[in-house]
Amino acid sequence: MTQTVTETMLRAQQAPGAPRERKLKRTWSDIAFNVWGVLVMLFLFAPIIVIVIYSFNTGRLLVSWDGFGFDAFATILVKPAIQSAVVVSLQTALFAAVIATALGTLAGIAMARHPGKWTWWFLGLLLMVSVTPEIVDAVALLPWFVWLGQDMGIGMFNNGLVRLSVGSSLFATAVVSYIVRARLIGQDANLEEASSDLYAKPFTTFRKVTLALAMPAVLAGFLLAFTLSLDNTIVAAFVQVSGSTPWPVYVLSAVRSGLRPEIAAVSTIMLLLTLVALALVALVLKRAGDSATEIARTMTGG
Repeated sequence: MTQTVTETMLRAQQAPGAPRERKLKRTWSDIAFNVWGVLVMLFLFAPIIVIVIYSFNTGRLLVSWDGFGFDAFATILVKPAIQSAVVVSLQTALFAAVIATALGTLAGIAMARHPGKWTWWFLGLLLMVSVTPEIVDAVALLPWFVWLGQDMGIGMFNNGLVRLSVGSSLFATAVVSYIVRARLIGQDANLEEASSDLYAKPFTTFRKVTLALAMPAVLAGFLLAFTLSLDNTIVAAFVQVSGSTPWPVYVLSAVRSGLRPEIAAVSTIMLLLTLVALALVALVLKRAGDSATEIARTMTGG
């Protein structure tokens, strides 16, 4: 009897004249919020879109559009000053990412696996590093490097690449610490305890269990540290030495004589490099089994 009633109801629902579920009508507030969201996105991304478009400008100056072409990208290959600035920026970003990943990974693991009152003090210090204006960092780093390099006789701190790498790694280290801590804080420590119960040495447990659990966040932190270190204009302008001018400082000095399309071309290439790095971060975390919400939380250190 129950089966007969169920079949009758299904046929009634499938009949041509059967009433369909009403779609929820969109109110004026929903439409207004959608339009506002689109306008905000356009406001945020319009400058980036403009610089990408003008990177294909064949004119002599960036603000003077003469036509569409790839002359600006070809100019990069024949200007040693641009090539040197880009290479210095990439080297700085790579070295800074290595420093930030090494320090940030250890800090994140310590905060996640050995919590206590010290954790909140340490998080406060990391937050201070994150929110301190770059001009303050730059003014503090310059005499510090001079003291280490000249007064203390540590020659490596007279090297411009070392100065740039250390200066760029400050903020990136805090970011990596947040990401690794956020990753491990949601992971159960039973595997590490089981490894210890099976008489594994502490370093073996750290290498094969703890670091393996944190590896997606470590790789994500490395890529984010790399992208963050590409653009550190204020600190770089203070701590650089002759012969190690990074790309942001080169652009800053080029403003005085007028921006040229090759500036936009290199900026477009670096934008693509940043987007690729962020896509790799999301891919690494997705391969690790994270959901979209977890990926966003890990990348923001939440």
